[in-house]
Amino acid sequence: MSGSGSLSLAANDGEAAGLEYGGCNRPAVEAAADGYTAVRRRVFRQLIESVLYEGIVQAGKEEPDDSGIMLFRLHGLTAGIEPVVYECRGRITSSFGRVRLSDAPVLRRTEQSVKEADSPAAFVEEVLGQTEADRLKLAAFAGELEQTLLHDTLAYEERIRRGLRLQTLDYDELESGALNDGHPYHPAYKSRIGFDPADNRAFGPEFQPSITLMWAAVRLTDSVAVIDSEAGSLEELWRQELGETVLEQFRHRLMEKGCDPAAYGLLPVHPWQWREHISRLFLADIRSKRIIPLGEAGDCYLPQQSIRTVANRMNRGKPYVKLSLNLINTSSSRQLLPLFVENAPVVTRWLKRAAAQDRYLTEEARLILLGEFAGVSYAPDQAAAGLLAGQKRGALGCIWRESLSAQLEEGETAVPFTMLCALEADGRPYISSWLAEHGADQWLEQLMEACVLPVVHLAVVQGIALEAHAQNMVLIHRNGRPVRAALKDFHEDVLFYRPALLHPELCPPFTEDTGFEAGRMDQVRYLTLGALFFINLSELALLLAEQLGYEEDRFWDIAAGSLLRHMERFPEHADRFEAVNLFAETTRVEQLTKRRLYPEGHGLMHEVPNPLYTAAKRRGIHANRRTGAYRKADV
Repeated sequence: MSGSGSLSLAANDGEAAGLEYGGCNRPAVEAAADGYTAVRRRVFRQLIESVLYEGIVQAGKEEPDDSGIMLFRLHGLTAGIEPVVYECRGRITSSFGRVRLSDAPVLRRTEQSVKEADSPAAFVEEVLGQTEADRLKLAAFAGELEQTLLHDTLAYEERIRRGLRLQTLDYDELESGALNDGHPYHPAYKSRIGFDPADNRAFGPEFQPSITLMWAAVRLTDSVAVIDSEAGSLEELWRQELGETVLEQFRHRLMEKGCDPAAYGLLPVHPWQWREHISRLFLADIRSKRIIPLGEAGDCYLPQQSIRTVANRMNRGKPYVKLSLNLINTSSSRQLLPLFVENAPVVTRWLKRAAAQDRYLTEEARLILLGEFAGVSYAPDQAAAGLLAGQKRGALGCIWRESLSAQLEEGETAVPFTMLCALEADGRPYISSWLAEHGADQWLEQLMEACVLPVVHLAVVQGIALEAHAQNMVLIHRNGRPVRAALKDFHEDVLFYRPALLHPELCPPFTEDTGFEAGRMDQVRYLTLGALFFINLSELALLLAEQLGYEEDRFWDIAAGSLLRHMERFPEHADRFEAVNLFAETTRVEQLTKRRLYPEGHGLMHEVPNPLYTAAKRRGIHANRRTGAYRKADV
């Protein structure tokens, strides 16, 4: 690929036009392997990449070859206290200094043998067990890796069996399981602790199951029940979701039990959650009629990428429903805490009002904020829960979120942002035809304008940062050309620094325990760079480099150029751009694997190089500390 980074090719003739499937070429290797082997190699790659990148293990390294590939050696001890070495090849990338392994299998070397490493759990014991990591956490983490291996193998085989071509599918089909690769960095990307294989098949999005939700009535004096005033009333929402006939049946059932329907709120419950947790944890609450089971009702739903959010399969204009699950996935609990259910409509109203004050966001970017407009959560006194308080808290709750389909204009098509790094079954990138048609440089510039600049503008100019990683972002395009973005999931991932708010009068009086308010301005930078750039953009940069030979440095030059041009358009906000300082030499990102192994408070963020700084430096751009303006450096 030329040094300019241009990509010129015919849309349907990749090889003839110079589309290179060289580099790591991961899917070609994996396609030749069975599902279990392919997934195991992926788990090993992400595991070793993260432990090296986060400094959990110090590896011996050889000098890199001309292509930057080096040999890493990770030392450990077997259960019999014999030395063992894990060997792999990879490189240090330009994208936040991330470690990226090649497709060559990881080798496990002892005095007796050299063979491909075949047990992530053994690696955890032999290598990570020699660190200061907590022993109980190591055991739990090994279990998450093994569950990821199991669940993703089943998903891999299901995708091969179905033979889907991703480019032929619509948004809901893509979001609801046609592609569910999981987190591209976290090694326990599909652990789903709590699901057995039958549960995984019944409720995993890869299998596109039709799910009918359970419904329950919860006593309002023990619950949080909220709706944005502009969305109507909860009564109207329940009627919309269930229909008048079913709603009347529910009222009648409550009266049969001697309960006043006006004293209860209604909420849907995931059938797995009801079977495994609610029926067991809340037996006393059910007997005392604080919770009334009402049975299955309503439309059929499809689980989305996050598993706990489901889309209406029968009417796409109806809201998405986010359900509480006592499930561990990518090392996080999927319960819905009452505090965040209560705040969901409040956060949505605030974001939409702030955006409405900004002509750029509303008229140019036309940013879609998928509002979380209503929620119900059973939240009795936690003091009475005793030893089960942790399991009960947030176990029974839901949030309703606006449908995307109603907000699209004619000719617009939506795809999950995760699709930009997806591969078809033949190993061809999902976006390759778009790049061929529009040109890689031009397409990337349009992507920055559609998806990156609005999030940056909201953070810098409005002072409100969002955790806009790939699962929380949707790309809206016209025949592959990026035009705008939709953002979602705000109820627990918004962050603001009060002195930086452009419209502080709009900010709700959040309590301290929400964690929404930052104590320093650099935390806004950390979240924006960490979610939007470190996850979303670095994965795309690496995909283009490894699959299409597109230079990483060129990618970050385009990203930096888009940001600089945006700053020049808004000179009145120069001080704000300088304060956030997205071009800082380094930034902090969360150590997702270390967080699984060490206790809280251990310092679970690390300083990493910022590719935007390097890109600006390559362009000879430096910031004037007094004015915040960016200028060419004096030569």
